[in-house]
Amino acid sequence: MKFTKMQGCGNDYVYVDGSREKIDLEKKPELVRRLSDRHFGIGGDGVIFINPAEDADFEMEMYNADGSRSEMCGNGIRCVAKYVYDKGLTDKEELCIVSAGKKKYITLTVEDGKAVMVRVNMGAPELSAEKVPVKSDKEQVIDEPVMVGGTEYRMTCVSMGNPHAVVFMEDVENLEIEKIGPLFENHECFPNRTNTEFVRVIDRNTVQMRVWERGTGETLACGTGTCATVVACVLNGLTDDNVTVKVLGGEIQVHWDREANLVYMTGPATHVFDGEVEV
Repeated sequence: MKFTKMQGCGNDYVYVDGSREKIDLEKKPELVRRLSDRHFGIGGDGVIFINPAEDADFEMEMYNADGSRSEMCGNGIRCVAKYVYDKGLTDKEELCIVSAGKKKYITLTVEDGKAVMVRVNMGAPELSAEKVPVKSDKEQVIDEPVMVGGTEYRMTCVSMGNPHAVVFMEDVENLEIEKIGPLFENHECFPNRTNTEFVRVIDRNTVQMRVWERGTGETLACGTGTCATVVACVLNGLTDDNVTVKVLGGEIQVHWDREANLVYMTGPATHVFDGEVEV
């Protein structure tokens, strides 16, 4: 099976052209786990299949490293857009890509025939607790207390097509994320598990973020997580609506257009290498 390794701010996935490589659906979870393994496989935060689509330019079929499906990946969809353009599957610089039934609209910045920067209209943030989903007796979970591992945290919950719990703190660099991350991910108040962003606000236009992604663990970046973070920042009055989010793998620019209620994410997408693997 031919594949391409790509990364967006260090959030790396194995990409497969689903129009050429036919893998049975029931075999994909085990294959994803094997390919994602950083010691015995190719290594990555998961695997993304790029498929034909009837009502969009392409479909993104995304899997976490543990073989579970995920609804959306912001860094992943930027890389999908670069993949299809750079490999000549399309000549469009504005694309519609669907993932888990949700369409995202993308604009490419092209230099010397290659996509170097990708802007994604990530759509409207979902704040309804029921739809995030997060169990709560309130309609929205904004700066609400939650007991995790015997400590009380305050979280703001947002869905950007997948669930996020954003937690603000003064020190994220020394956070023992490998201990607290799984406790948030599997907390009883999240019926579908959750991604968790631990965020330090630097100023009105800059924040620092570490992320624990459900089904994968800590990653160097999370595109949907940066979007959820900025929405949470604005809702809590901590930043303006144009924010640079500093992640371990780089920086992502996020703008929440409050009037249109749309979140825009802009960041890099990078080709690492192509290869072929036995399946």
